[in-house]
Amino acid sequence: MTIETVGIVGAGQMGNGIAHVFALAGYNVLLNDIAQDSLDKAMATIEKNLDRQVSRAKITAEDKAATLARITTTLTLTDLGQTDLVIEAATEREDVKNQIFKTLVPHLKPTTILASNTSSISITRLASKTDRPERFMGVHFMNPVPVMKLVELIRGIATDDETYQTMLAIVAKLGKTAASAEDFPAFIVNRILIPMINEAVYTLYEGVGNVQSIDMAMKLGANHPMGPLELADFIGLDTCLAIMHVLHDGLADTKYRPCPLLVKYVEAGWLGRKTGRGFYDYRGETPVPTR
Repeated sequence: MTIETVGIVGAGQMGNGIAHVFALAGYNVLLNDIAQDSLDKAMATIEKNLDRQVSRAKITAEDKAATLARITTTLTLTDLGQTDLVIEAATEREDVKNQIFKTLVPHLKPTTILASNTSSISITRLASKTDRPERFMGVHFMNPVPVMKLVELIRGIATDDETYQTMLAIVAKLGKTAASAEDFPAFIVNRILIPMINEAVYTLYEGVGNVQSIDMAMKLGANHPMGPLELADFIGLDTCLAIMHVLHDGLADTKYRPCPLLVKYVEAGWLGRKTGRGFYDYRGETPVPTR
């Protein structure tokens, strides 16, 4: 399959990063969102991140200009129908993703590959709601997309080998490394990472340590670049909780029970960096632990 044009649904943190790496690798990108403000912010973010790459001599000013020229934005989801590959990078809610695919499917070319950037939802189940389960895959990028080298590739039960091989080649062209995962709840990275974060929240909840000591312990004791609570704030506590629910529901094991304190933070709207408060308060000059 020849992939030249790529449609991306969702211009948020993940969507704009995916648009960035595809356009930089030479693909023509059509970026969609439901709000013009989101598209404007996405283009500003892409330009800022390209500037950072230019300043570090990773790319040239010409590369930056060419990359930006390859990205077009649209508020109309069905405009993506004529692209060769569509990657859905909307919010981590299955009903939202299903509605996107339902709207999009009647407008797709027969050869278009559909992919989801979901971090935990069943690829087989998402694919079954479309007209092309054999041309459907999970393509899970890590955040921040321009920096992180890994992409998880997840085949649904019906995904054919041609689709898988095509996506494998695309990941290589993006300059990234693919890790192939089976279609089980949360795949590889989040199956390991999010329960670790949940356990860190339990450690806080049970008073074993405060925010600062827990993060310091893992940074200096396990050589992690970020502490687990700092990382949770970066990911978004709502996303962490959603993935824990997927693990708990999908595997029916009590070890995946979300920590009540994580639930409480999400109920408060303290979702991390994106809302200004999570396990740290980001509203001042420097982040301050909230517990």
